[in-house]
Amino acid sequence: MSRIRQLAGMAVLLGAAWSASAQTIPEGVTDPGLPASLRSIGFAPKLDAVIPGTAAFRDETGREVRLGDYYGIRPVLLAFVYYQCPALCDQLQQGIAGTLKMLSLRPGSDYEVVLISFDPKDTPEIAARKKKEAMSRYGRPETAGGWHYLSGGQEAIAQVTEAANYHYSYDAKSGLFAHASGILLLTPAGHISRYFYGVDFSPRDVRLGLVEASAGKIGTVSDHVLLFCFQYDPGAARYSATILTVVRAVGILTVLALVFGILIFRWYESRVTRLAKLGAGANLQGVH
Repeated sequence: MSRIRQLAGMAVLLGAAWSASAQTIPEGVTDPGLPASLRSIGFAPKLDAVIPGTAAFRDETGREVRLGDYYGIRPVLLAFVYYQCPALCDQLQQGIAGTLKMLSLRPGSDYEVVLISFDPKDTPEIAARKKKEAMSRYGRPETAGGWHYLSGGQEAIAQVTEAANYHYSYDAKSGLFAHASGILLLTPAGHISRYFYGVDFSPRDVRLGLVEASAGKIGTVSDHVLLFCFQYDPGAARYSATILTVVRAVGILTVLALVFGILIFRWYESRVTRLAKLGAGANLQGVH
């Protein structure tokens, strides 16, 4: 039991550290001070890498599906979890539901949400319970068709996790996994467009990421204005305003202010001239 608590505690600390720093664990960690279960884990996605749509799973109803069934029309929010995780995965799923609840974009109409278990022992029945919990947190039951909880065999799991450069470790003594935490945003063709680390995510960043992953097919004018001001930084895995963007924005605002000022000045000048002419005309009439 102490071993289980130790691994669960490490998972929580790992997720908290990521949430705070938004940094990934490097691949192939070899620090001898780390427990063996943590030395091989990592999450280092490559932008534009393809997550294979041929990987076969079962959804929460037990229906046979392929990951590519969710490609083709909308972007996909993808996360790797295991449904019997005692700590970190629940935090991740709560974070996903909480973040998406703050967006006006809806699963099923604007994007798809796909969670894949990397534990081959997970079943559709367990997945169905987890989906029910997520829908309760999200609070919009009409979007249930846009949430997909998948489970499958080791071959399919390896296909998708390796493509995402996602590595985890199984501890046989405790029956628990040491693993990373984060989400991927895929294009409708299954390419990695954006990724975010941790268990809590910026609603602004996720929204902008979905808009970009859709190639502008979803979102509003204000989203595209924000994308002019913010750029995705793969190193930090977040959106940030670049110096060049700020300079451009300040320059545009300065030009607009000058144009507005000139227009106001010309309007004021013409008004003064017009009033002066009216006054002069009135004086001439008074003399006569």
